[in-house]
Amino acid sequence: MKYFDYKENKQHGTFDFPIEFYHVTPSHPRYNMPYHWHTEYEIIRILEGEFLLVTNEEKILAQKGDVVFIHDGIFHGGTPKDCIYECIVFDMKLLLKQNNACTKQIQDIINQKKIVLPKLPTDICNLKVCLDNLFESMKSKKIGHEFITQGSLYHLLGIILEHELYINKNKDTKKNQEKVLQFKKVVSLIEDKYWAPLSLEDLSKEACMTPKYFCRFFYEMTNKTPIEYLNYYRIESACEQLITTDSPITEIGLNCGFNDVSYFIKTFKKYKGTTPKKYLKYLLSNNIKEDRPYGYF
Repeated sequence: MKYFDYKENKQHGTFDFPIEFYHVTPSHPRYNMPYHWHTEYEIIRILEGEFLLVTNEEKILAQKGDVVFIHDGIFHGGTPKDCIYECIVFDMKLLLKQNNACTKQIQDIINQKKIVLPKLPTDICNLKVCLDNLFESMKSKKIGHEFITQGSLYHLLGIILEHELYINKNKDTKKNQEKVLQFKKVVSLIEDKYWAPLSLEDLSKEACMTPKYFCRFFYEMTNKTPIEYLNYYRIESACEQLITTDSPITEIGLNCGFNDVSYFIKTFKKYKGTTPKKYLKYLLSNNIKEDRPYGYF
């Protein structure tokens, strides 16, 4: 299945400590989040603005102060708006090492017998303190932060279980499974062929729908029209090429499916608020091009 073609392959953290922290502002090269999945778990905390996330077929509008929990293997992505957010990505299996007392309960989460609520409540005092400690520990990375981080993750799971912030897994209906698969197939086509001339008919055919029904279906999933998402993904790919190559801007536009340079610049400005030339200048002035960040979160 093509779905597996856009599994994220970036390593988060190290082999012995597979946990990583990300602080993301509108100027970050990976500010927007194309649809993807990974084998790690992810906690997203919104500091400012809002973030419309899609996890499988569910939409989540996360606003300032909200915390989103994403299980491993969940297909997700979305669009931040005037948003500053932080992410912690971690391998849940780290918490199983030399820990017989908690093994069964952690395995219930790993095996998705218990599905943690995607949007955690904000009115549990202990939960807020725990998350503050977790994010501050990974942000500062002071001596001993590994102990505080792992302890905070255990504390977090304890609060989730204590307050029953999860649902017991129910089998998805066949209709829902087919709906998610159709969506994944279209996104996979965009991932594979964004550089080529793709029409609405091409995309709707991939989903085995009429163009009219497909547009409604796609908008329900993403809050974007199919062509809006295609152009959004093309611009994200253009940003990555600006970061990772020395190709001229005109060539990058052509590589990303824009046959008209002026339309490329206009679309780039629509999604990034600036021109490709000014965006590249910003990357160079902040040494971001040399860092060459990869992957999603």
